[in-house]
Amino acid sequence: MHFSSPKMVCETKIVADEHDAIPGSKKESIMWSSPPSSAALSAAEAKDARKDAVFIREFERGDQEEVRRIFYEGIMERIPNTAFRGLRQQPRTQFLYALLTVMCFFVTKSVTLTCCAPLILMSARYYYSRKVIQSYLDCALHTDMADIEAYYMTPTGSCFWVAVLDGRVVGIVAAQGREDDNTVELRRMSVDSRYRGKGIAKALGRRVLEFAVRNNYTAVVLGTTAVKLAAHKLYESLGFRRTGQSEDYRLPGMSRSLLERLFFQIRYSRYRLQLREE
Repeated sequence: MHFSSPKMVCETKIVADEHDAIPGSKKESIMWSSPPSSAALSAAEAKDARKDAVFIREFERGDQEEVRRIFYEGIMERIPNTAFRGLRQQPRTQFLYALLTVMCFFVTKSVTLTCCAPLILMSARYYYSRKVIQSYLDCALHTDMADIEAYYMTPTGSCFWVAVLDGRVVGIVAAQGREDDNTVELRRMSVDSRYRGKGIAKALGRRVLEFAVRNNYTAVVLGTTAVKLAAHKLYESLGFRRTGQSEDYRLPGMSRSLLERLFFQIRYSRYRLQLREE
């Protein structure tokens, strides 16, 4: 595969429901902000608009600490989401827990213990969710997130960007090229929880799509264990389509012991956005 120069400006329109493509390419910064509601802005309004402007630029070595913080906090949020909200996506596990609760009553004949059984089961889910996700986090922080320049900035066909608002890094995303099938994988997308709801994640996603088009990839792919529906709606709004789903995904660091399988399950969804015919 031949890559076109990443220094060239990319203005390709990727997402049909967006009215303005984000300019910029691998070696350039780009700016994104919400469009003004009126035709003209006063000086004060223009100043406020500039304050709300989000710049998408390449990762720099000085960003490392903030990037790792955003990534860490984003992953840690998944512990309660996976333990509690994720149970809604596991009907077989719900049935098993209900069965265990009923069995507790028949074995112990104690109403008190039976009432405590769901709390014990939920506590065990939280413990194992924390254990597994922290193992995954430790693995990530000691591999690609430990040396972003080596993993994403140096290899051809890969890159890492940060979103900057008011001089502060507030979001991250990576693109990793895969030569075996000429696709690029969208990875490590996360936005600081204090700055969500501003369209930053969508701007970061579009940046990866434009990078993929500029470098002649046939598709952009991603995999996610996100429990929240908002994350899946974001990918769909960018044009991604779900291509597969696994109900019993194995994260790096999992031991797959009996107790771990009983109290930790996670759904893994695969998405793909086809850019051109293969």
